[in-house]
Amino acid sequence: MPAAFLAIDLSTSQGSLAVVCGEEVRFEASFQSERSHNARVFAPLRNALEAAGADLTGVVIGNGPGSYTGVRIAIAAAQGIALSRGVWCAGWSSLAAPDIQTGPNYRVIGDARRQSFYLAEVQNGRLMPEIETVSPEVARERCADGSPWLTFDPQVPLGLSQVLQARPHAAHLGQIVAALPEAELRDLIARPLIPHYLAEAFITKPKRPPGTV
Repeated sequence: MPAAFLAIDLSTSQGSLAVVCGEEVRFEASFQSERSHNARVFAPLRNALEAAGADLTGVVIGNGPGSYTGVRIAIAAAQGIALSRGVWCAGWSSLAAPDIQTGPNYRVIGDARRQSFYLAEVQNGRLMPEIETVSPEVARERCADGSPWLTFDPQVPLGLSQVLQARPHAAHLGQIVAALPEAELRDLIARPLIPHYLAEAFITKPKRPPGTV
């Protein structure tokens, strides 16, 4: 029997799960959750595991960028399944697996908070490492270059009419990783499974009580 890959993406408000065996999609489910995926993911996850059965080889999660909480829930679920089933787990960029038809190469714009936007590029299912954070003015200028542009945000940034909205598609995510060369897959599995951060975490330090140094 072919190897089955369970794919999970919870990086946006629409959760997505799939079981893929090569080009075949054995199971697929999606659900909407505006606040937290942890209350809605487990029923479809049980169904996905039943569909994978003994063929389950690995778990792939979309590691964002996106909802920090959603990605952490996906990581926890993947690590739990990997431990209990004796399989591997790995992460791949959610931006590389849109639910709409695109060419192999496209660009992505997203809200980076604090009046800034991130610009990313995907080539042949791979997120390029040169992600930029730019001002609204630069974002408008770049998005007018005639390239295909997508956003995974709930709303199109800056009202840019040329930008198409997309959401991560778990089946596509699983198929990308399933098609990786064996050596690259081994390298991917060896990496830490962590969310994709666009910037360093901002931590507020407690103020010292009066009279302390």
